[in-house]
Amino acid sequence: MFYASLRPLDHLFRSPYQFFSDDLSFWAYREMWSTVPMLPRYIFNSFFLATTTSLITLLFVIPAAYSYARFSFPLKNSSLYILLAINMFSGAVLLIPLYKVLRTFGLLNTYQAMIVPGVAFLIPTAIWLLKSYFEKIPVDLEEAAFVDGASRVQILSHIIAPLSTPGLVVVGIYAFIGAYAQQFLFAITFNQKKEYMPIPSGLYEFIGYTTVKWNEMMAASLVGIAPVLILFIFLQKYIVEGLTSGAVKN
Repeated sequence: MFYASLRPLDHLFRSPYQFFSDDLSFWAYREMWSTVPMLPRYIFNSFFLATTTSLITLLFVIPAAYSYARFSFPLKNSSLYILLAINMFSGAVLLIPLYKVLRTFGLLNTYQAMIVPGVAFLIPTAIWLLKSYFEKIPVDLEEAAFVDGASRVQILSHIIAPLSTPGLVVVGIYAFIGAYAQQFLFAITFNQKKEYMPIPSGLYEFIGYTTVKWNEMMAASLVGIAPVLILFIFLQKYIVEGLTSGAVKN
């Protein structure tokens, strides 16, 4: 993608193809903003949708995972496996019923039309990831806090959550990347307004009637995925720590 974005459009289809050339430039990175004037809005929409979806997912998942890790209630294990089974269904399978539900509530052509389904599909796996992390935190810490008069909410917010920072980061990154990846499917189905379109849908504007500006499309794609790459680079320490925690049983 990066190499294609640096080459002139007519040189991408040379015959025979020349992989190495001396005509590389960043021209496409300047021109793409003129070709698609709403490109900054599309990039903002993608980042906004992914961030909002991941934050809302954490808001639901933290108390849910804590309940599964600490409490005993009827059908606890069964409901966990049902959550796991939900991931067997692709979002494309449920597009028609989701469309009808969103239309009934008047959410089509809004940000909520892409946020609500995104949160619903991310919650099951996120609960499983965070539940296993909460289970490794000693219950003695909570009992000591109960003796000092702390409530369940205070324990979760002031003790469990800070101690679970690597796990929360892993779930947050998983939700952010998952929300970033599923935007295209929800956008083309539940949204028809350009001002709400994310970058995967906006890239179609580089496709013209007679030609496709591949170099500009590749440049815009790289700029669009930059937030995910930067996020991973700076938080990879927490991601590795969170995914490998509990790999060795004490």
